Amino acid sequence: MRPFAAAFAVTATILLTAPTVVATAVAADDLTVTIKDHKFTPSEIRIPANKRLSIVVINEDPTPEEFESLPMKIEKVIPGNSKALVRFGPIAPGRYEFIGEFNQATAKGVMIAE
Repeated sequence: MRPFAAAFAVTATILLTAPTVVATAVAADDLTVTIKDHKFTPSEIRIPANKRLSIVVINEDPTPEEFESLPMKIEKVIPGNSKALVRFGPIAPGRYEFIGEFNQATAKGVMIAE
């Protein structure tokens, strides 16, 4: 019975850790943009077209900001000193502007889908 128990334990460990490995691989595909001093960095992001994507928006300012892109149909408020995950797509090749709606004069950027 001991060899069976050992084989079962190894199999259970592999099955339990497999979802974690997959989740980590998916997270590695995430894009990141930072809001600081009411500006986006980077302000230009190149993304693959026709693919569902996620972007992590990190707000380093103490005030909230809304990450918004009308062409991509994205609206997400990110509280001050926090971050949020925004999912979008797939989108066709092209140029898609985004803004920080609360600071439109300075918080501007563009995603270029290729």
